[in-house]
Amino acid sequence: MPSPSPDILVIDARWPRRALLRAQLIEEGYEVVATDEWVTAKSYLRLLLKPRLVIVDLQDLPFAEALLNELLEMIKPARVLVIPALGTLTPDQLQKRGFHTIARPAIVADIVAKVSALVPRRSTMDPRRSPIDERA
Repeated sequence: MPSPSPDILVIDARWPRRALLRAQLIEEGYEVVATDEWVTAKSYLRLLLKPRLVIVDLQDLPFAEALLNELLEMIKPARVLVIPALGTLTPDQLQKRGFHTIARPAIVADIVAKVSALVPRRSTMDPRRSPIDERA
C-alpha cells in the first residue's frame, strides 16, 4: 500500500529529464510525483502532502527566486535539493539558505546518487542511519 505522501516531488520544466529522473527513482524504490510547473507543485504541497525530498531544477522555470521563497514557506530547506541554472541563485547562495544543491552538468545518475545519500529507500532504512528528519 503506498504511503499518503510520496518520497520525492520533482519539479522540472523539461519533460525528457523529468521523465527519466522519475523513472529511475521509481526503479530505485522511491515513490515519486513529478510536475513541470510550480503552480501544480504548490497546489500539491498545500494539500499538506509533504514529500521527504523536493527536487527543483531551476532551468527553464520562471521566477526561480520567487519559487524558492514560496517553497521555503511550505517545507524546510533541508528537504529540498536544488539544481541551479545560469542566471539564478548560485550554489553558495542556495546552500546559505539551507538548500542541498547539485552542480551542473548533473546527469540522472548523479541526482539519484545524491537523493540516495539524503533519503534512504523505505524498504532499506537502517535504524542506525541518520536520514533527513521527516518531522521537518
